[in-house]
Amino acid sequence: MKTIGLIGGMSWESSVEYYRIINEEVKKRLGRLHSAKCLLYSVDFEEIERFQSEGKWEEAGNLLGDVALSLEKGGADFIVICTNTMHKVVENIEKKINIPILHIADATAKQIKKLNVKTIGLLGTKYTMEQDFYKNRIESNGIKVIIPNDSEIEIVNKVIYNELCLGSIQQSSRDYYKKVIKNLVNNGAEGIILGCTEIGLLIKQEDSEVPLFDTAEIHAIESVKTALGE
Repeated sequence: MKTIGLIGGMSWESSVEYYRIINEEVKKRLGRLHSAKCLLYSVDFEEIERFQSEGKWEEAGNLLGDVALSLEKGGADFIVICTNTMHKVVENIEKKINIPILHIADATAKQIKKLNVKTIGLLGTKYTMEQDFYKNRIESNGIKVIIPNDSEIEIVNKVIYNELCLGSIQQSSRDYYKKVIKNLVNNGAEGIILGCTEIGLLIKQEDSEVPLFDTAEIHAIESVKTALGE
């Protein structure tokens, strides 16, 4: 079994889910008392969010690159960044290490293609929805990506940072997300990417008439497959 290097804490609410899913999947595949060989470096999200809001992406990338290097020195065989947004700086991180990064968008695109979905709606932070670093990675797989309108983007983003990252699950926010999902479906989405690792805490499959792709779950399971050489 390879050792998974997890960069977590962005936010820790979803990092907990990664750890749970990864260990449950290892137990499911290997049985008995098996659990995952993994290292978790949990950063201070306040510092990362400040870099995000100030547009200091290079600084954020350098910080996470140092974290990834620490995981490599600790024995990690590959890196899993437990957040969608910070894949914006994946190239900065790759420059500092000699082990691969398991990209969350690649793992997600693989699952979308399995269901033969051609047009996908994307929910996430405003950075993930509006900028190209994530959408282009999905679209390179022949999948069209559509996003909410400007006012919906602002509220979806606000819920992530002001509620979900703080462990607050509000029914009013769930209802709003369901409305946004419905609008995306009406605009042609055949499925929805929950493109922020916290959204799966709020929205479940029963909240949508089309398939949901929970990136935290997909990424965590793909990391287990990689660790076990599947």
